Amino acid sequence: MAEPRRVLIVAYDDAQILDVACPSGALDIANHHRATPPYAVELGTLGGGAVRSSSGIGLGGGRRLADVRGPLDTLLVVGGLGHGPAAASPALVAQVRRLATVSRRVAAVCTGTFLLAAAGLLNGRRVTTHWRYAPELAAGYPEVAVDPGPIHIRDGDVYTSGGVTSALDLTLALIEDDHGPTLARNVARELVTYLHRPADQAQISMFLAAPPPGDRLVRDLSGYIAAHLAGDLSPAALAARAGVSTRHLTRLFVEHLGTTPARAVRAVRTESAAHLTRASRLPLDAIARRCGFASAATLRQAFLDHYGMTGDTIRRMTDMPRPRAAVGRQTPAP
Repeated sequence: MAEPRRVLIVAYDDAQILDVACPSGALDIANHHRATPPYAVELGTLGGGAVRSSSGIGLGGGRRLADVRGPLDTLLVVGGLGHGPAAASPALVAQVRRLATVSRRVAAVCTGTFLLAAAGLLNGRRVTTHWRYAPELAAGYPEVAVDPGPIHIRDGDVYTSGGVTSALDLTLALIEDDHGPTLARNVARELVTYLHRPADQAQISMFLAAPPPGDRLVRDLSGYIAAHLAGDLSPAALAARAGVSTRHLTRLFVEHLGTTPARAVRAVRTESAAHLTRASRLPLDAIARRCGFASAATLRQAFLDHYGMTGDTIRRMTDMPRPRAAVGRQTPAP
């Protein structure tokens, strides 16, 4: 029988408990679905024993990192509110660096990326993290290419993911890499989740500060737009998806969002592009493609129309710019 795939999850005080639970739970279910070889999951902490999660619940049973020997299949570092002190701990960073050398692959959930960066494991690599902390990661580690857009990224044998529940998407991707799509699909069904969000799906849903529209059709389409910025979001395509006429779709959008479908799509794409421009070093043409604009020139014009400023100005800002006027309650074009 093949040796189990050893997975070491590294936690610390004020770690996010979901960052531990999502990967360990998904791998456990994979084992119940006869993953071959199975996963052997361990929790590791700097001193061994329990640590306190940010929710106040203790995470027990941790092994002392210095006692762990390779080989490991996967080294996975979790995120959480305690990521700053964790990344500033020379002893913890040294153990992460050592364990990475005996691991087939290395992964980080959410702000666990900061520990990998502090250990020098991300230099020259494209990575992601929770969108809120992406500017801090990029500023603190200029040799790391931070892209806050996707929910998870693989660069060689290093995997990084966005905030909290994207840990589940990352783990499903690892399971698919190891055992194929059928097992990953079975695990997703067991978890009653989607199989599985594409890695390059934007974390954009977190950026939408407006209250959700009251109409279910408009609400569902708003979520679809946010998750498929680079797709066909023309009024005709959206109407076909909803099973209504374009005229009826326009009436619903004007009633519940105060704007037409085309203007709503342009606003969401522009605001998403502004977040990427401010929080990443991606060139404007790459941001334009990711957010559904035909060219960098088209995006520049959208920035001017929506914010009254250029992409260069937005990139230098420490906070998101405010739109020139609210997106909602616009009078639709005749």
